[in-house]
Amino acid sequence: MGRGKLVIRRIDNSTSRQVTFSKRRNGLLKKARELSILCDAEVGLIIFSSTGRLYDYASTSMKSVIERYKRVKEEHQVRNPASEVKFWQREVASLRQQLQYLQEYHRQLMGEELSGLSINDLQKLENQLEMSLKGVRMKKDQMLSDEIKELNHKGHLIHQESLELHKKLDLMCQENTELKNKVYGTQANEASRSPHTDTFNNGYDLHAPVHLQLSQPLPLKNDAPEKSMKLGLQL
Repeated sequence: MGRGKLVIRRIDNSTSRQVTFSKRRNGLLKKARELSILCDAEVGLIIFSSTGRLYDYASTSMKSVIERYKRVKEEHQVRNPASEVKFWQREVASLRQQLQYLQEYHRQLMGEELSGLSINDLQKLENQLEMSLKGVRMKKDQMLSDEIKELNHKGHLIHQESLELHKKLDLMCQENTELKNKVYGTQANEASRSPHTDTFNNGYDLHAPVHLQLSQPLPLKNDAPEKSMKLGLQL
């Protein structure tokens, strides 16, 4: 058999009322959380039990939800110029108050107007400054590290380009040397094979200096003049 329809009215039994409240409260909180997650809605839920105990849930923060609710409600309630002026006056007062708080907080961060702060406030301010300084230093170190990495990368590329240029230079020198060997080797071979060469095949050079020496006359035999005389008479 199915469950009978529950009559919506106050439960007289205190124990049953407390059990029902606990169950439905948890279900309502669960549904509110699911609604905020699934539909990306800003949800604020406030529950007071019969004993005055508070139960609440807010997808962002309860204060922001309530302020947004008041602002939207006031916007819908603006009907005449007088109420609109009052609305904008309240907005201006709120903004002026926020600006004053931010200016005062900025002066405190700069080390000014600290006389009205307690020890706990000064400690909180010191912790905030240390956290801010730590964040600034981390950002600076990260930027310096990135710049160092970039410079190392550029230096590596320049080193590689230098090695490539050295290799090309060595190759050009080697090709130049081979070309010289070919040119001068060809000229030497052509000079050795030319018929107008200045060097004899037997090793004598035409351009070498000539040293002349007078040789001593050979002694003549006694019959040599007689033969010459006879030959001359015969002619």
